[in-house]
Amino acid sequence: FFFFFKQKTAYEMQRGLVGSEMCIRDRYTSYTPYQAECSQGRLEALLHYQTMIMELTKLDIANASLLDEATAAAEAMYMCNALHDGEKKTFAISKDCFPQNIHLVKTRAATIGVNVEVIDPMEFNFADRKDISGVMLQNPDNHGKVHDYTELIQKIKASGASVAISADIMSLAIMKPPGEMGADIAFGSTQRFGLPMSFGGPNAGYFATRDELKRKMPGRIIGISVDSHGSKALRMALGTREQHIKREKATSNICTAQALTANMAGFYGIYHGPKGLEQIANRIRKMAQIIQHSLKHFKYKLITDDEMIFDTITVDLRGFKKNAAEMQAIFAKNGINIRAIDETTISVSVSESTTLGDLQELLHVFDDVYGSIDPIEKVMNLEGIEKSGVLKPIPKAIKRVSPFMQQDIYNNIHSESQMLRFLYKLQLKDLSLTSSMTPLGSCTMKANTTTIMAPITWPEFTEMHPFAPKDQAAGYLEMIARLKDYIKSITGFDGVSLQPNSGAQGELAGLLTIRKYYQDMGHSERNICLIPVSAHGTNPASCVLAGLNLVTVKCDAHGNVDIKDLEEKAKKHAANLCCLMITYPSTHGVFEEGIKDIVKIIHENGGQVYMDGANMNAQSGLTSPGYIGADVCHLNLHKTFGMPHGGGGPGVGPIAVRKHLTPYLPSNIVSDPDPEGKSFGSIASAMHGSAGILPISYMYIEALGKEGVRDSTAKAILTSNYLLARLKKEFKVLFVGSKGRCAHEFIIDLRPFKKYGVTEEDVAKRLMDYGFHSPTMSFPVPGTLMIEPTESEDQGELDRFCDALLEIKKEIDEVASGKMDKTNNPLKNAPHCLEHVTGNEWKHPYSREKAAFPLPYIKARGKFWPTVGRVNNLIGDKKLCPSFPSEYKYIQLIQLISNLIN
Repeated sequence: FFFFFKQKTAYEMQRGLVGSEMCIRDRYTSYTPYQAECSQGRLEALLHYQTMIMELTKLDIANASLLDEATAAAEAMYMCNALHDGEKKTFAISKDCFPQNIHLVKTRAATIGVNVEVIDPMEFNFADRKDISGVMLQNPDNHGKVHDYTELIQKIKASGASVAISADIMSLAIMKPPGEMGADIAFGSTQRFGLPMSFGGPNAGYFATRDELKRKMPGRIIGISVDSHGSKALRMALGTREQHIKREKATSNICTAQALTANMAGFYGIYHGPKGLEQIANRIRKMAQIIQHSLKHFKYKLITDDEMIFDTITVDLRGFKKNAAEMQAIFAKNGINIRAIDETTISVSVSESTTLGDLQELLHVFDDVYGSIDPIEKVMNLEGIEKSGVLKPIPKAIKRVSPFMQQDIYNNIHSESQMLRFLYKLQLKDLSLTSSMTPLGSCTMKANTTTIMAPITWPEFTEMHPFAPKDQAAGYLEMIARLKDYIKSITGFDGVSLQPNSGAQGELAGLLTIRKYYQDMGHSERNICLIPVSAHGTNPASCVLAGLNLVTVKCDAHGNVDIKDLEEKAKKHAANLCCLMITYPSTHGVFEEGIKDIVKIIHENGGQVYMDGANMNAQSGLTSPGYIGADVCHLNLHKTFGMPHGGGGPGVGPIAVRKHLTPYLPSNIVSDPDPEGKSFGSIASAMHGSAGILPISYMYIEALGKEGVRDSTAKAILTSNYLLARLKKEFKVLFVGSKGRCAHEFIIDLRPFKKYGVTEEDVAKRLMDYGFHSPTMSFPVPGTLMIEPTESEDQGELDRFCDALLEIKKEIDEVASGKMDKTNNPLKNAPHCLEHVTGNEWKHPYSREKAAFPLPYIKARGKFWPTVGRVNNLIGDKKLCPSFPSEYKYIQLIQLISNLIN
C-alpha cells in the first residue's frame, strides 16, 4: 500500500513504552514537560528525536513533533505564508504530492485567504509569479519517483518563494536530504520508524527548517540550558511562540503533539543507529527493484521504470485488459492490498517488514493476470539476485553521501539489555502518575488502568491500514461506531467525528464546521467569534486559523462571563456573528450559573455556540453541552475518557455537533470522500485520526457504564471541593460559585506572597521536593496555581498533597517573619536535586533533611529525586541549542553558557 507501512517495533521498545513490565507506565502517564526539573527523561528522549530529524534532513533545527504528515503539510503552508508576512496569497503544491496532504492544505489555506494551485513544478514558470509564498514538493513523489530537486529549488527561490519538501524519513538514510537540495522546510511522517499503522495513527509528524526561520516554526522545541548549579539541563525553548502565551498571535494552535510516538521513533533511531537505518533502507530499495525487474519481465508498462526509486513501483494500465479497480479486486482475493491511484494506474509499496515470500506471492498474482508463458524468476535468494546484476546502485544524483547520526547515543545502544537500561534511566528522571498524583488544573490527569490500555497493542488494531477496504476493517469500524454512539449520548448531540487528533484540532474542526454551515446557508459574512478573556490560549489561536475575527468578552469579579458585555458585543456584531467559544465549567473552575442565558443571547443574535470540552470531566453524566443548548463541542479523550497524555501526546479531540451541522463534519479524500461537497474538508491524514488509541476510551466507557461515568464526574467534583476545604484557610481561593463551591478544579492565589519575595514558581518547584508535580502555574490568572485532583485519587493521596502545600505555607511564613532568609531558603533553592543534597558543600541555613525530606511520608513511600536544580529559562532561549552536539561543540556550548552566566 502507500503512505502507511507495516513496521517492526523492537520488543524492548514496546516493553519500555506501552508494556506493563518494569512499571514503565511513566512514559505514557506523564504530562507535557512544562516543569522541566521533573521531566528530564522525556526531554532528553525528545532531544534525541529532534537531533535525529536534523541529522536525517540536514536542516538546522527540528521541533519535538507534529500531529501527522498532512497536518505538518498545512503547518508548512502557514509558515511560508508567515515568512512573507501574508502578502503573497498563493501557495503552490506539486501535483505529485500525496492526495491527503493536498486535501488538508487546501482546507486550511482557504480559511486564511490563501489560494492553492496544484501544479507540475517541472513545467511551471516561477519567474513570472511573484505572488507565490511557497512551493510544496514530495520525495519520493506520489508515483514513487525519487527526485534531485536542487536545480528546481534554485529556480523557485530565485522567484522569491520558499520551498517545503515532504520526504520519506527512511529514504533519507540513503537518499540526498532536503537540506542539501536547498529546501527551507522538510516535513513528513515518522510512522515507518517502528510505529504501527493503527488505522491511521497516532504517529509523529516531523518538521525541520533553517536556523534563521526558527521563530516562525510551529510546535514545541526542546533545548539545552543550565540549572542553578551550572550543570546541563533541558527545557522546552522559545515558549513565547506558543498559543498559551501569544494566543491569537501564536505561530500555530498546537497544544498536544505526538510526544510518545516521537519518543518511539527516536528510540527506533537510537536502537538501529545510522548503519542499521542504512541497511534497512537499502533492503527496502532492493525489494522494490525486484518487483520492478519482475514486472518489466512480465511486460507491464511501468511509470517508475528507472533507478530513481525507493520503495514504490507504479504500473500504467492504459491499454491493458484490466483497469485499476479490477486489479485491486483480484489482488484482494489473494490477500494482498494494492493501491489504485486512478482508473488506469496502480502501485505497490514495500517496507521493512516485507519478505521475499511476500514478493513471491505478489509477483505470482501479477504473472497470473498478465498470462505470461514464462515462469516468474526465483526471488527466494536475495544474495543470488544481487550477484546477478539485476539490482542497480542508487544514481549519484540522488545518493546520500553525507554522514549522519554520528553522536555516541546512536552508535552504542544496539541490544535489548542496553535499550531497556537506557529507557529505565530516562524513566527515573521523570515524575509521573506512577509516583504521585498530578494535580494539573485544566489537564485532567487521571489514572490509566492496565485493562483499558491492553487492546492498543493487539495486532488486529495495530496492523490495519487506514485506506484498507472497509470490509477488512469491519471490527474496527464497529468499535468506532459504538464509541461515537457513547459520545453522542454523553454530549447530547447528533453527529460525531473522531478525526481531530488533538484538542486544539478539535477546536479548529468545530469552528470550520460552523463556518462551512454558514457558507452553505449563504452567510459567508458571519466571521465574528466571541471569546472570554479566561479562555484557553488555543481558543483564540484556533479562531484565527479558522479565518474568524476575534472579539474578546470580559469576565466579572467572580470569574464568570460578563453577561452585559457579552450581550452588548453580540448585538453590535449580530449581522456578522459566527459563534461564541466558551468553556463550561469555566477555566476559573466555576459552573457559570448564567450559561443558558449566555447561549440564548448568542442564538438570538444569529450565532452558534461552540463549547470547549476541556472541562468535560465536570459534566459527563450530570449535564451535557446539548442539554445546555450548545451547537458543537470538542472533547479531549486524553483528559475525560481515560486516555493518557503521553508526555505531550498523542491525544484525540473529537467533535460532536447538532443535526444541522452533521453534513459539514470532516471527510477524507482517499478513504471517505464527500461527493456532495458539504464537508469542510479534512483535519488529519486519516478519516479516524489517531484510531489506534480509540480502544482506550471505548474500553473506559464500556467498563464504567452509564452509572460509572456519572459517578466518576461526581467524585471528581467532590475531591476538588475536599482539597478546597482543606486549603482555603491558608490560601486565598480566587473563584467559587454562589454557594462557596468549585467545579472539578479551583485556583489558589499566591500573589499576596510576592511582598515576601515568594512567587508561584517557587511553590511549584518546591512541590517537587515533596514528590508532587505542580498544579497548572499562572493560568488562567498570573501568579496563581490551578488545582485539579480528578476522581482517580484516594483520600490518602489527597491528604498528602494538602499536607505538602500546607507545609510549604509554613515555609512561606518563616520567610515572611524573617526566620528564614529571603533569598537563601528552601523555596528559592528548590528543587533540591540528589547531587546537590549529597554534595560536599552545603551553604544553606536549613538542613539537608528539610531540603529533601520535609515530611515523613516522603521517606515512607520512596523519594523522587529531581536530577537537576532549577533550570535557567533565559539562557536556554538566549543561545538556543535544539540538539545534542558533538563533544567538541558541547564543550564550546558549556563555555558560552558560563560566559552568559558571568
